[in-house]
Amino acid sequence: MRKIVVGYDGSAYSRAALLWARDEAVRTGAPVEVLHADEWPATAPPMVPLPLLRPDRTVTDVIDETLDRAVATVRKTHPAVEVTTRAVRGHAATALIDRSRDARLIVLGGHGHSVVAGLLGSVISAVSAHAACPVVVVRGVPEPDAPVVAGADGSALTLPVLTFAAEQATARKVPLRVIRAVPDQDTPDAPLAVVRGRFRGLTIQAEDTLEHPAAALARASAAAQLLVVGSRGGGAVTGLLLGSISQHMLRHSACTVAVVHRDPHA
Repeated sequence: MRKIVVGYDGSAYSRAALLWARDEAVRTGAPVEVLHADEWPATAPPMVPLPLLRPDRTVTDVIDETLDRAVATVRKTHPAVEVTTRAVRGHAATALIDRSRDARLIVLGGHGHSVVAGLLGSVISAVSAHAACPVVVVRGVPEPDAPVVAGADGSALTLPVLTFAAEQATARKVPLRVIRAVPDQDTPDAPLAVVRGRFRGLTIQAEDTLEHPAAALARASAAAQLLVVGSRGGGAVTGLLLGSISQHMLRHSACTVAVVHRDPHA
């Protein structure tokens, strides 16, 4: 089974991502990989000899200790979860995008200034736009009975987005709320019908909105535990969900956001 890969640096934001990944591993049985990206010398001050600033052995020890603590955090409460670590040298976004080719999910903390749980517009923005698997950006403290919310626009990614959202809602035993942007009332919603057929025991509430989808989704996120949107990569978002909707939701959602790029089972 493909791994859930967590971008981790020991910050509070990456620890929240780790706990989310741990819980997802419990729900799915997937193994967890805790990844630390060492960006030196990209983050070194200019005009300073690198060997004077970086004692490699000490840095390696610190990284190892950070990753060991992450593993201990998971095993303390959930010893059955399979968890491994990986430390790489290079840019965090590049490392995470590369790992996404073989991953089930990439999970990141929603804020922070570090090289992994970085500022929006850098690592999170790049990974969420270019990853080959769904990317989850963890934020907020959800109510356990809050619904999963999905944005649908009738594009080719609607079915993968709704499928991912339905799987998450089913695993959590909560309803799925679907926000449909600028619907064509004369066209049957085929993706929604497919998902209703696949997940017959799941309560699915669909509603149409004529307002800007970013506003509708942001408002819905306030009462959700997970918001699922689609992106075709390259920073653009499919169809009627406009060019910046996923990045907007990563900045303004009140809950955790999942960005789906394609069928997660393809």
